Amino acid sequence: MQYFIPPGVKFIPIHRFMQKTMTVKNLIIVVSCLMLFTSCKNGLFNKNKKDKSDVTGWNYNDKNQGGFQVAKSKEQGLGPGLVFVQGGTFTMGQTEEDIMGDWNNIPRRVSVPSFYIDRTEVANVHYREYLHWLGRVFDASDPVNAKILESALPDTLAWRSELSYNEPMVEFYFRHPGFNDYPVVGVTWRQAHDFCLWRSDRVNEGKLVEKNFINKANLKPGAQQGDNNFTTKSYLLGLYTAPPGKIKTKKDEPKMTTATMESGILLPDYRLPFEAEWEYAAYGLVNQNPRPSTKKKRGEELVSNKQVYPWAQNVNGLRDTRRGSWQGTFLANFKRGSGDNAGVAGGLNDNAFYTAPVQSFFPNGFGIYNMAGNVSEWVEDTYRPLSSLDFDDQPAPFRGNVFKKLYVADSSTMDPSTRYEKDSTGRVKMVNVTDAESKDRRNYQRGNVINYLDGDSLSQATYGYGITTLVSDKSKVFKGGSWNDRAYWLTPGARRYLEEDQALSTLGFRCAMNRMGSPEGNGRKTGQHYKTRRQKR
Repeated sequence: MQYFIPPGVKFIPIHRFMQKTMTVKNLIIVVSCLMLFTSCKNGLFNKNKKDKSDVTGWNYNDKNQGGFQVAKSKEQGLGPGLVFVQGGTFTMGQTEEDIMGDWNNIPRRVSVPSFYIDRTEVANVHYREYLHWLGRVFDASDPVNAKILESALPDTLAWRSELSYNEPMVEFYFRHPGFNDYPVVGVTWRQAHDFCLWRSDRVNEGKLVEKNFINKANLKPGAQQGDNNFTTKSYLLGLYTAPPGKIKTKKDEPKMTTATMESGILLPDYRLPFEAEWEYAAYGLVNQNPRPSTKKKRGEELVSNKQVYPWAQNVNGLRDTRRGSWQGTFLANFKRGSGDNAGVAGGLNDNAFYTAPVQSFFPNGFGIYNMAGNVSEWVEDTYRPLSSLDFDDQPAPFRGNVFKKLYVADSSTMDPSTRYEKDSTGRVKMVNVTDAESKDRRNYQRGNVINYLDGDSLSQATYGYGITTLVSDKSKVFKGGSWNDRAYWLTPGARRYLEEDQALSTLGFRCAMNRMGSPEGNGRKTGQHYKTRRQKR
């Protein structure tokens, strides 16, 4: 076949045409890549570009411009054993009829900020780990150390009863490996409080070792002795110097030798949950059905109908009977009636005569185990009958504040390593804030406000401990029913109290932690955000 070529038109073979086209295309790609590389080197995607202050225009993390160090914004890490509880508003207080006549849990609407709480109760094996660390750091031959070790031991005699044979539990419950995963009991409020502090330090110490701020050899036996042991506060103040690991520092950035709170590596302290937090978490008021078989949203229904138990589907505490899968089964460890702690042979109801492993029974909407039954649990609050009426109309209601400050050993210097000092356990010394220091403040005028509006001169109420009442400033709240309680005490609104230096075979604890950052969890922003209009220049 022949083609007609007009005069003046040059014929180009198709293969040469394709070669020229590909050459131009390749040139465009190369030029585009060079432009992108240049923009990345000098623009937003350059990893070496310094963040600048919106106030001064100076670079952050630049040793040539002041050296002010600012960590990149990061989400709070999840501490070991914890689950996230998104906060909200709920009606705190009684759900069932007050058959005990306590009149100490009058319903009131309160708000609880987001926080973290243990998935399970603290188990025997966890508490024995704590005792092991104490025994490794504090030499028992020293009388001072011997008191520290003795004060941490749980009271196993809490199992004894005048008219029942519980000696096997006295001897074996805490130590025998068959009870490793069972909740620790016989622990006072004070011991539970100290355990939370110890746990905070061990978790943060582990994070610093992971980031090479502390040499891993510092974790070996013998590396820390007596008061020369790691605590988060003593480390931050320079009162404890740990051997550093190999810390990598980028070019032009100040060399870091120790971590700071601003670095975002350290977690807030573990602590006992506040009463309002515990009760809120126990209800499982999450916007989903706690049953694994459905994803029907019902958060508002839970709040308005006030379910009675953590596992309930409705206000009557009924269970899933459509398929009969839960019919006749116990969803908590408690006493069904007088003398009935477990049921009959061949058909045990809760399958536990005493306590049960901490991951037994059905978790609630937040995925938390045994917020009803198994063991009751200490909370942080000091007990007062009408706390719910006295609470501030602010998030995180709590009674028990005793404001503290650092004890100043040498006021002539501002160097923290010499201005402050540690006690015999290695913890930084703290003292109570005095009323004289507080009298000119607008938000509070006293350092110790446990009795505020209930037991102080303003309230004209007194508690004659041991004479007219068993309530004192050492009375602490505990929540939830236990293996030896009837169903009435399983409702999260029920509350009881005990002296902070007393213990029971039915009473344990779990820890909590503050949430830093967005209340909706990691990856979410706080508040409402809208696009901004471009401003005219």
